[in-house]
Amino acid sequence: MDFKKQRDLFIGFFRSGILGYGGGPSSIPLVHQEVVVRYQWMTDEEFSDVLALGNTLPGPIATKMAGYIGYRVGGLVGLFTALTATVLPTVLLMLLLIGFLSSYRDSRVVQGMTQAVAPVVGVMLAVLAYSFFKQSRKSLGWVTTIILTVVSLLAYTALSIHPAIVIGALIIYALLAKNKKKEAAKA
Repeated sequence: MDFKKQRDLFIGFFRSGILGYGGGPSSIPLVHQEVVVRYQWMTDEEFSDVLALGNTLPGPIATKMAGYIGYRVGGLVGLFTALTATVLPTVLLMLLLIGFLSSYRDSRVVQGMTQAVAPVVGVMLAVLAYSFFKQSRKSLGWVTTIILTVVSLLAYTALSIHPAIVIGALIIYALLAKNKKKEAAKA
C-alpha cells in the first residue's frame, strides 16, 4: 500500500469537502482542482466522464466521485480513504456548528452568509462548465458542441427531461460517434 498516495487522497478530498460549503455541486470544482490540476490523477476528459456517470446515479455526487476516484487511484483502501475524507468535514462541521447556527438562524448575519455563498458556487460551476465546453470543442468541434449544448439545455429546461436521461443519451451518442470514427479510420 502506498501511504503517500493514501495521504494525498485524504488531503485532496478532505480539502474539497471542508471548503465545499453548500453540498455536492459546490464541491465539484474543488474536486476537479484537486484531482485534475493538483495531483493529476485524471485528465479533464476523464473527470467529465466521472462527473457525467456520477450524475446519472442516485445519491450525493461528492461521495460517488470520491468513491470512484479513490478506488481508481488507491484501490479498495483508496476508496475508503476518499469517502472518509469527503464525509468527515461534513460530520465535524455539523457537530460543531449545528447548535450555533440553530440559535442564530434568524440573524441577518447568518442569513447574509448563506445567501452570499450562492453566487460564488454559481461562478465556480460556470468556470467548470466553460472548461468542459472548451474541451468538447476540441474533440467534437464548434458546431457539434453547440448543437449538443442547445439540445441538452432544451431537453432539460423546456421538456423537463430528467438530467440522467439527457446524460445517458449523450453517452450513447458519444459511443456511437466514436465507433463511427473507428470504422471510418479502418476503411
